[in-house]
Amino acid sequence: MIYNDFQGMKLSALGMGNMRLPVLEGDDSKIDTDAAREMIDYCMKSGINYYDTAYGYHGGQSELVVGELLKNYDRDSFYLASKFPGYDLTNMPKVREIFEEQLKKCQVEYFDFYLFHNVCEMNIDAYLDPKYGIYDYLIEQKKNGRIKHLGFSAHGNIDCITRFLDAYGKDMEFCQIELNYFDYKFQDAKGKVELLKKWNIPVWVMEPVRGGQLASLSEEATQKLKAARPDEDVPAWAFRFLQSIPEVTVTLSGMSNLQQVKANIATYETLKPLNEQEQELILSIADDMISKTTVPCTGCHYCVTHCPKNLDIPFLLKLYNEAMVAGSGTFIASMSLASVDPDKQPECCIACHSCEKVCPQTIHIPEELKKFATKMGR
Repeated sequence: MIYNDFQGMKLSALGMGNMRLPVLEGDDSKIDTDAAREMIDYCMKSGINYYDTAYGYHGGQSELVVGELLKNYDRDSFYLASKFPGYDLTNMPKVREIFEEQLKKCQVEYFDFYLFHNVCEMNIDAYLDPKYGIYDYLIEQKKNGRIKHLGFSAHGNIDCITRFLDAYGKDMEFCQIELNYFDYKFQDAKGKVELLKKWNIPVWVMEPVRGGQLASLSEEATQKLKAARPDEDVPAWAFRFLQSIPEVTVTLSGMSNLQQVKANIATYETLKPLNEQEQELILSIADDMISKTTVPCTGCHYCVTHCPKNLDIPFLLKLYNEAMVAGSGTFIASMSLASVDPDKQPECCIACHSCEKVCPQTIHIPEELKKFATKMGR
């Protein structure tokens, strides 16, 4: 197992995410504890020492199961991370009671790593609002030794993350972002890495294979990768790409079965970052995937100046692209739409077609916005 330095500690470069554990009867809230135990046992024996969970994972069951399984090991043999569930605005006034509940569920006296969960456009104002006392309470717990290291995870854009950093950045020790070769450009994950580097904040990775989307590619793309590295399988390329980014300390993989655990651990037995030519190859494959799935909006904003409803069309099309790429999972798009005024939603388009007349990409904007509204159930 590869290890990376963090403040005098050796963290396994591969961490176990506990958001996609095996379940029974297809019910996400019914974790297959026996299968999960087998996975965690294998991880511990293979050198993984970082375990990530959260209040809302598996309908609140992830913390319970992870705590129950990890209690069989010496407390100093693993690092446990959990998060304050700010993805749900109703939780904002409950930081004290939720934190105490999490410690009990995980059967620990402290968290090695604790995060503001999912900083994004939807919740940034609430996270920064002092009336909830979230920041003050978590800083207090750190002083009391119940949080060893404090950080945050983010799905928001760079402006959103910058607002958070301007307020709390001096106390943030790490940041967890969605980072993979697909989102390097698509969600400007590259820009987020560069921003965090300026703040001297190391990067934790979530969604390294984008929820499994990068674990299986087209036959054409697969053959290109095989030609470049005959002994490397497709999912391993996603991890090798991350090994090429020096700012990355821990990569979390939400593994769902023992086979995935074994395959990912085998990849992290060696450090084989991509060379420049290989990076160009994998990013070109991502570009091709994006071009086949998304609307080619360049964000020129010509359409906005001609919209009688003053819709932020480029922003809406960006969210539409995210929803299209995500397939059945529209988590990020839904979350971002929640921050948009009710009279600025995609369904507010009146199909006057004024925007189309000035679009350099000749996008049928009203049609795409209608598709977006339909996809989001609006």
